[in-house]
Amino acid sequence: MKAVFIERTGSPEVLQYGERAMPQPAAGEVLVQVAVSGVNFTDLNLRSGINKTPLPAVIGSEGAGTVERAAEGFQPGDRVAWCMVRGSYAAYAAVPARMLVRIPEGASFTQAAAAMLQGMTAHYLTHSTFPIKPGHTALVHAAAGGTGGLLVQIAAMLGARVIGTVGTSTKAELARAAGATDTILYDEQDWVAEVKRLTGGEGVDVVYDSVGRATFLKGFDCLKPRGMMVHYGVSSGPIEPFDTRTLTAKGSIFLARPTLNSHISKPEELTWRAGDLFRWIRDGKLELRIDREYPLAEAAQAHRDMEARKTTGKLLLRVE
Repeated sequence: MKAVFIERTGSPEVLQYGERAMPQPAAGEVLVQVAVSGVNFTDLNLRSGINKTPLPAVIGSEGAGTVERAAEGFQPGDRVAWCMVRGSYAAYAAVPARMLVRIPEGASFTQAAAAMLQGMTAHYLTHSTFPIKPGHTALVHAAAGGTGGLLVQIAAMLGARVIGTVGTSTKAELARAAGATDTILYDEQDWVAEVKRLTGGEGVDVVYDSVGRATFLKGFDCLKPRGMMVHYGVSSGPIEPFDTRTLTAKGSIFLARPTLNSHISKPEELTWRAGDLFRWIRDGKLELRIDREYPLAEAAQAHRDMEARKTTGKLLLRVE
């Protein structure tokens, strides 16, 4: 089968497109013919070596497709989607049955592949890590990105005032269209001072930080006393070690470093989160912004574009 794989870590040039052996499902797994695979920062981190995995490895952690043969309660032709399962940049993937969700009638493979990882990340961040309530103020970094744009929409849907940081005026427009009340161009403005100005000096209840090193420590200065820093990504690089007494000095603030895996490990949680997403999409309450679709063979270009911050939404690889 055709697949994208790595034999060593490094820049996008280490991504290879070629023939790999068809996966053989183990007990509890289902063989799926992949239609669309999502591109995510976790894939870039695995390719670069920030995240570790045995090599060689087929990468990709999210996809949608059709069940190939009966197994684990699924039948051939069932339309399914998944995330947090390595091996999705391929024509076929062996996916644990407990990680599969059925795609509801009316939803496409494209929508399913675009919604699973980033959508459920935004869901757990706003529903579990820091449950958003009406009246909360949230600072969302990278507010026009794939996850950021969904996070802004869901936080606003739940009644929060959302302040988004972005890199360009075009991205600021996208963030405001998603529901951000205010936007800050972090390359042109002192975003900490702007947050303080916009909140009358009070700060925000929660900071959602997917950027990491470039924003992490400054984000503490944006929080109200007993506010929460939610650090869930490292697009600018891993954060450096810091003294936890900083949390005390900044006003008894909280720090969370959550992962999606621990929020969908139980079938009922996976079903809940995916069900909410597909319902919101069906009802027009959540808009998926697909930035670009690439053939599977052009996975390296997708990684280059994401790393260069040229994108303003979801990137997908079309396998079919």
